[in-house]
Amino acid sequence: MTQGLFDLRDCDANGRIGHFTVPRSNVVVETPALLPVINPKLQTISPSTLASKFGAQILITNSYIIHQDDHLHAESLEKGLHEFLDFPGAIMTDSGSFQLAEYGNVDVTTSEIIHFQNAIGSDIATPLDIPTPPDAPLETAQLDLETTFERLELSKSLVDGDMLISAPIQGSTHLDLREQAAKHAYALGFDVFPIGAAVPLLTQYRFKDVVDIIMATKRGLGFDAIVHLFGAGHPMMFALAVAAGCDLFDSAAYALYARRGSYLTTQGTKQLVDLDHFPCYCPVCSAYTPSELQNLSKLECESLLAEHNLYVSFGELKRIKVAIKEGNLLELVELRSASHPAMLDGCRALFQYSAQLERQDPSVKGTFFHISDLSPLRPEIVRHHNHLSRINIGTNVLLTTDIVPPFSTSNYSEILYVKPPFGPFPYSLSHTYPLTAEIPFTTDSISLKQAAVGISTLVSLHPETAFTFAHNNWPQTILETLSDDVKFINLSS
Repeated sequence: MTQGLFDLRDCDANGRIGHFTVPRSNVVVETPALLPVINPKLQTISPSTLASKFGAQILITNSYIIHQDDHLHAESLEKGLHEFLDFPGAIMTDSGSFQLAEYGNVDVTTSEIIHFQNAIGSDIATPLDIPTPPDAPLETAQLDLETTFERLELSKSLVDGDMLISAPIQGSTHLDLREQAAKHAYALGFDVFPIGAAVPLLTQYRFKDVVDIIMATKRGLGFDAIVHLFGAGHPMMFALAVAAGCDLFDSAAYALYARRGSYLTTQGTKQLVDLDHFPCYCPVCSAYTPSELQNLSKLECESLLAEHNLYVSFGELKRIKVAIKEGNLLELVELRSASHPAMLDGCRALFQYSAQLERQDPSVKGTFFHISDLSPLRPEIVRHHNHLSRINIGTNVLLTTDIVPPFSTSNYSEILYVKPPFGPFPYSLSHTYPLTAEIPFTTDSISLKQAAVGISTLVSLHPETAFTFAHNNWPQTILETLSDDVKFINLSS
């Protein structure tokens, strides 16, 4: 990987705000960033407008489409890609792999398309990889991956200059192959790591599988690797993907959805014909009512609808950056999980990787807010349980859910407070993060289970210590998960 491309500014879970330096265009892109897709034959919104009106710092276009069209081919070589598209920011180019996935064949070689991308002045080129679809047989995915590896290695040898090269990470839904592919590409020194063949999963709302392949890819990459989720353009899932570790997104969704009258929101997709009011205050929605927009010409309506879709997409990325800065990205993910049952699946899947998220998650943030049944599964709880080994205790310990138990405690060598979902801790730490958490007055079963895991962890670390747990009428099913050596006092009796 080219040294110094990525400068980390803030992080939360696997989400990051960073500065991505693109040498060829001398542009610094703030991540997470959206790369609007530009079809060189059909521009719903011009690249110059993307820059001036929406603040786009980077976009992506398809070098294969340009290569195969005689007029576009000649013009892009003559003018260079930036003048050809009239865009001042960084430009990434795809290679034709999407067309390969759609039609089964492309009329170009890896060498030809890499040389062409370099010749027209692409800032970030993409090799002609093999996009293996989800649920492919293992043997097929392995063979495709071997071909992709060969093409990646060839592409790396063809470029000597400041054009960056991306290395699409393939492997279908086989997570071990995704991790293997990521390790291989990172070792070869590529610059950007797009997660390939995710579009079928995204369009089918298989967000759990999307999270799984992102997390597998992240395990195979170094911390400085820039991760790009190919084809992700719906703002509803940006927070989820950023929290999992994606830095870049690209999609033509803003235009494609507009052409069929679809209106994007962070809670899902609505049809323009079904709307009486706009749930948005962007310039488009402030200037028009739904009926007024429908009464415009088809092209005007489509263009304005695409603008709204971009406003809401870029707006969500700004909201995500604020959440990362404030340390509440996972709370935003929890809120977005209510947008669709499939989003809830994705959020649940992400929180199953809390141990992996914890490695990058900051140890100090603002207040932890418990806002859903998913909150007790966050990485802060994993870290607290891991840190229980640091607590020095005596031979006879009282664990209590009441700060001041209603009985004599003089016989105990140590008193630890138990607060769901964290579990036990010395009261002296109660004013430190994350134990300052705001939690509901009614404790849910998942929080109790997580607290019980903390108790069990502490008990297992001190087999010679006698433990008594004074609780407020905890369910018997939770108490039964604790060691038989733990004595119980019900404070509610």
